[in-house]
Formats: sequence, C-alpha cells, structure tokens
Amino acid sequence: MKRFWTDVTLDDTRIVHLDGKPVRTPGRVPLAVPTQTLAEAIAAEWRAVEGEIDPRTMPLTGLANAAIDRVAPDPALFARGLASYAESDLLCYRAESPDDLVARQAQIWDPLLDWARGRYDVQIEVATGILHRAQPAATLTRLGTAIAARDAFALAALSPIVTIGGSLIAALALAEGAASAEQVWDAVTLDEEYQAERWGRDPLAAAGIKARRRDFDAGVRFLALGQAADEADHPTLA
Repeated sequence: MKRFWTDVTLDDTRIVHLDGKPVRTPGRVPLAVPTQTLAEAIAAEWRAVEGEIDPRTMPLTGLANAAIDRVAPDPALFARGLASYAESDLLCYRAESPDDLVARQAQIWDPLLDWARGRYDVQIEVATGILHRAQPAATLTRLGTAIAARDAFALAALSPIVTIGGSLIAALALAEGAASAEQVWDAVTLDEEYQAERWGRDPLAAAGIKARRRDFDAGVRFLALGQAADEADHPTLA
C-alpha cells in the first residue's frame, strides 16, 4: 500500500487520524493507545511514511495492533505464554567452561537473579549445562503472577523482550526499572557476544542480531511510552 494521506492528527481519545479518518487495526478496531506520548510517537511513524508503507519502519504501530487485536481479548492467556519462559529461563543455565565465560555469566546474570529472589521472595534454581532443571512451583506461580499483572499494552511490549532474550526475569527487571535496556540486552546476548569475540561473526549472524535488536528496542520504547511512571521505589542494579 502506498501513502494516500496528507494530514496526520490525533483526537482527544489518542487515536491517530489520516485526513480525518481514524486508523484501525487489522481487526478493524480504532487504534487507541493508553498515553499521549505513545499516540504522538505512532503518529510520527505515519507522518514519516514516504511512498509505500513498510511495517518494519512502523514498529510501534505494529505493537499497538498486537496489543489491541491479539492481547486485549484474553490478556491472561497471553501472559501465560510469556510466563512459561520462567520454566527454562536463560539466566538459570550456565556454561561448564571456559572459565572466563563462566565468570562473565556470573557477573552479569547473578545480579538479575538476586534481584528477582528479593523482589518476589522466590527460590531460583541454577543449573550447569543444558539439562532441564525444574523451578519450584511457588517460583513459577509468583513470576507468572508478576507478568499477568501487566496490561495488554505492557504485555505486547514485553513479548519481544522475553522471546528474543529467552528470559522472563530479565524482562521483569526491565519493566520494573531494576535494569536498563542495555543491561538486559547485554545479559540475553552474552553467550552470542562471547562466541563472536572468540570466533568472529559471519554476515548472516550479524544481520540476525541486528534484526533482533531492532525488535527488542521497539519493545523497550513501546513499554516506556505506554506506561505511566511507576511510583513504587524498587531497588535497582548497580
């Protein structure tokens, strides 16, 4: 589809309008979002379109579509899908060797696990190697409750962060302000970066991580723009 509109405006319900007509999701629902800052950012994506529409250049619009059409009809079901990542969280599976990788994993991953243990009062099992280590049922329940407490827009934002990184704990730390986006990205790409440092990165792998970073950053930005400031004073990582 090529650009067919001239003016992009917002109404008082935070719906983007193209030449006076509301933008709708693929499910034909008006694209209304929870905050003015997110609405303005989505409007900016539509204003920036030149020629044909490229969804890759409109990630906030895509996440808003997902929040409304996919998540909002059953947020609890969507949250359960994200909660399942706690059963085999990336941060809980450590290398046996070499020593420098083992040390780097401990340095970057342990603070996130320690935060989760304190924040949710849970026990988290850590395994060496790739064999599955079951987490306590109470831990899975509490982490699942934490992600289920998010609204549809926050869940849509956290979805790429959880799935790209393979860590529910890192995503929750980001959502609660206990870790920055860079800390989380460094944590969930630690193993890849270590291998790239040792053996180099081929062009295909480089393109793949660039695409993943683009989607990760979109989720981070969507989360920040779509949620009100959290007044709770949660501890942050150093």
